Amino acid sequence: MAALTRVVARQRAEMDRLQDLAATSAVLERAKGAVMARLGCSPDAAQDELQRRAKTARRTLLEECWLTLGSLAPPTPGEPRPAEAATAAGDEPLPFPDDSGSSALARLARSLVRVGTPQDLARCLLDRLAPDLDADAVMLYARLPSGGLELVGHAGIDETLALQWARVPPLAGIAALDALAAGEARWLENPADDHERYLLIGDPSRQWGSRAWLPVGAGKPAEVALGVLCRRAGPFPPAVREHLLAVARLCAGPLRTFGVRREPAVGAAADAVQTVFDRLPVAAVLLTPVRGPSGAVEDFRIEAVTAGTSDAVGRAGRDLLGLRFLECWPTAADEPLWQGCLKALEGEEPYESEPFARQHSVGGVSELATWSARVARLGDGLVVSWVRHDPSDRQEQRLADVQRLGRLGWATWNLATGEGNWSAQVYALLERDPAHGPVPLTRLPGFALPEDVPALTRAVDELVREGRPCDVPFRVAARDGVRHLRAVAEAVTDADGTPVEAHGFLQDVSAQRSAELALLASERAMLTQQGVLTAERTVAARLQDALLPLPKQPVRLAGLRVDIAYLPAQSGLNVGGDWFSAIELPDGDALFVVGDVTGHGLDAVASMALLRFTAKGMVITGSSLTGALARLNALLLHSRDPHGTATMVLARYDPRGRRLVWAQAGHPPPLLLRAGEARYLERPHGMLLGARDTPRYEEAECRLAPGDRLVLYTDGLVERPRESIDRGLERLARAASAPGPGGPVPLERLIGALPEPERRDDVCVLDIQVPRDAED
Repeated sequence: MAALTRVVARQRAEMDRLQDLAATSAVLERAKGAVMARLGCSPDAAQDELQRRAKTARRTLLEECWLTLGSLAPPTPGEPRPAEAATAAGDEPLPFPDDSGSSALARLARSLVRVGTPQDLARCLLDRLAPDLDADAVMLYARLPSGGLELVGHAGIDETLALQWARVPPLAGIAALDALAAGEARWLENPADDHERYLLIGDPSRQWGSRAWLPVGAGKPAEVALGVLCRRAGPFPPAVREHLLAVARLCAGPLRTFGVRREPAVGAAADAVQTVFDRLPVAAVLLTPVRGPSGAVEDFRIEAVTAGTSDAVGRAGRDLLGLRFLECWPTAADEPLWQGCLKALEGEEPYESEPFARQHSVGGVSELATWSARVARLGDGLVVSWVRHDPSDRQEQRLADVQRLGRLGWATWNLATGEGNWSAQVYALLERDPAHGPVPLTRLPGFALPEDVPALTRAVDELVREGRPCDVPFRVAARDGVRHLRAVAEAVTDADGTPVEAHGFLQDVSAQRSAELALLASERAMLTQQGVLTAERTVAARLQDALLPLPKQPVRLAGLRVDIAYLPAQSGLNVGGDWFSAIELPDGDALFVVGDVTGHGLDAVASMALLRFTAKGMVITGSSLTGALARLNALLLHSRDPHGTATMVLARYDPRGRRLVWAQAGHPPPLLLRAGEARYLERPHGMLLGARDTPRYEEAECRLAPGDRLVLYTDGLVERPRESIDRGLERLARAASAPGPGGPVPLERLIGALPEPERRDDVCVLDIQVPRDAED
């Protein structure tokens, strides 16, 4: 916590620096606007004018800005015009005997950017004048419409004296009034003589031996009087007088910026509250808001504190006076207490927090304790008090939390008298008004729905008559629907074993029951769906097996040896649409077809059968390969699944010249192995079936040689998840070209040599081999 406090302190210092920069920029922009309005110039020219004046008068730019803002009084008849007044006010340098007064004014000007009220201004002035001019008190009076004065800011005087002189009637013999009326400073340097002329504030013999009252503001007469009171007697030196006049002139800017308004009333009562707090045994603080330039509350200042209050690093009692709230308790900014303070400050309703855990230092030892906080408004401030809960309170709070979180409540019944005692949660579960009190145990079934009354009545009777414990669910009608409850109770018997008391609890199990019902419905739906999928797979597999019989031995067609392999997908309940055809045509040629229909299940099998038999029929009846593909494309477009597509490769082999003519529709190219080298045939143009109305298909020709091997396959052989198909094609070529013991690699070994992760698609392969002893 101490480390966190140091971090907060560093962050607060950085925030103060940034706020100073922002406030300084705001002062500069306002002053530039004033010069622009008076001289009718551009922003850059206005800044140059301010810098020129500051340099001429040997002032800082910030001092010049404050003086410019302080000179914004409306002109009266006979006064110079605005431009002349600005020039006169800005160019007349204030004489200082050396650079010390100038640097003091520069420091004061920098401090004024953080001033937001007249009371802040009085404190700031005393902080700066005390070391520079040996000042002991500062007072700020504002002129009232009635002609009197109102004390709007003070520092260095006690609250009793401030209350006595809070308002001054328009009487003669008041130095502050005299200074405002004459528009000149009044220097009270001899208490004996001054007592003859003026009514002095305080006792001159014991308090202030010299006083200065200076008008603040450019208007005539001025509206604010600045009083500087010193304990030492004697005249003010000329340099001091000039310095005080410059200070009064500098203060006109801030006063015109934020106006003249009183400090919150709680500030005047801080001493009285502290007197009361000194006698209180609780932890409490009196806070006043600290507002930023926008008026928003940034923090609170501790004005009074009880002796039993300690902060995060162990400071306690009056050591906390004057510190910031978030400086003492840095974690409060992220807690509900901070928002409670802001809400209580805005309205009249106090804020009471939920119990919370906090480290508390007792005798130098830190311990964790449970607290609750209360915030109430006092005037324009706040009183924050903390109450520590004793163990019994904490135990009761824990029990209440358990009941609330568990949605349960306890109940006891006297079986002899019928009287009962319920917790608040039982009333809430049964939606019964606590004013009506609990009902006897035997009347508890009256809350249940009619369907659940018999079971609950039987359980209650067994508990009351036999002392048998009960654990029974039942339902009640609630405002938000049907509520599922659980009643658990046991009996306490006397020496004879007769039940005399029952105690137990009621619990709301609606959420659990809803989850159970939803889980049961989900399980039933899953079983039903699994049965449907299993049946569909069985039917599809049988249909596919009937439509696509797989030969057990190699097939001999047109002098070629053809090995066929079909591997279904290894996972899931889906059956794919891969198929093949290898037949001999009436003219002695051989027809080879490999295709793949998108999708799975019965629809895919039906499309596969349609394309397989139609393709064979078209080629047998004399259609060219490209013509067959075009007609198959039209057939697929007008099928019952207009969005279905398919890929296919058609190859016709003429054994007389070992001439292979082939065409494809979006299918992977055949793999040719010749003399130990593997290469893919260059694919002719051809779009997959079912993609568009007017596709273009072309044929390609390849002459096979004795010993050649041609592999037709579907994409399931080369596709793998999260992998490019090019890598799969390269892998197949390497496996096929690898030398085998005594000849080409058999089809089974070729497929087995490929990596076999979980396949997502079926695999269909035609391995066509030209015998080495074939005739040329």
